[in-house]
Amino acid sequence: MRSGSNMEQVLESGRFAVTAEIGPPRSCDAEHVRKLARLMKGTADAFNLTDNQSASVRLSSLAAAVACLQEGIEPVMQMTCRDRNRIAMQSDVLGACSLGVKNLLCISGDHQMGGSQPQAKNVYDLDSIQQLMVFKGLRDDGRIWGGEEITPKPQLFLGAAANPFADPFEFRVVRLGKKIAAGADFIQTQSIFDMERFERFMRLAREKGLTDKVHILAGLLPLKSYKMASIMRDRVAGMIVPQSILDRMKVATDQKAEGVKICLEQIEHLRSMEGVHGIHIMAVNWEEKVPEILRDAGLAPR
Repeated sequence: MRSGSNMEQVLESGRFAVTAEIGPPRSCDAEHVRKLARLMKGTADAFNLTDNQSASVRLSSLAAAVACLQEGIEPVMQMTCRDRNRIAMQSDVLGACSLGVKNLLCISGDHQMGGSQPQAKNVYDLDSIQQLMVFKGLRDDGRIWGGEEITPKPQLFLGAAANPFADPFEFRVVRLGKKIAAGADFIQTQSIFDMERFERFMRLAREKGLTDKVHILAGLLPLKSYKMASIMRDRVAGMIVPQSILDRMKVATDQKAEGVKICLEQIEHLRSMEGVHGIHIMAVNWEEKVPEILRDAGLAPR
């Protein structure tokens, strides 16, 4: 065990894992996070706290993670390369570990040009693969980047993101392998709507032996409306929404119910897919729907 986290224990035991996302508010109101934590408690093994998602200022992932710990649920703290250099990254990780955070997701972060302050300077001192290497060194060797020894070593279960839908497609599995080599213990993927393409991605990952080296959690995003599905298809980079799903959402009498139905069908499909070790639900501004979806899927309570 690298961290002793509940999420690690579930995955290492071979059980099908469930994680879900909580979006911190655009304010200092930690009660918003606590309310969602109380609502979702017992429905997933761990909960991601996003890090200034959409490149917009929000309550920090670290503060939100601590609020979750106070409510008795396990956080997965996200950390972008966009906003920190390597000094700040390592400092924030040590601080998070000192407060009881054990799961960390390393990501590049949405580009600031698409956020609320496009004039902001991005950092990207390290990319997400280098970020994993730095944190692996902290955890395994007890050394900060540069060689200085620290004690005690931080306990970390390290994660990374993967997008099976970006181009060039063949490079997606190569990049996955690089993240595993750099230190990723688990992978959470981009939201999946094109199951055929995801199956191709998983087949290539299995052929390269990657699914034996890392825990892959398939990303799901419950759709609220046809408009939301259209935006996902047209405006979100690296997202593929098949026409069949758009057609279903467009003609549905109750579009929210249809979106949930599609999500449940996807969960059933993924549970039988070789190499998929769990799911990660990203219910954007719809976190209150997650407990119902997981109960209907037979995955909750946990």
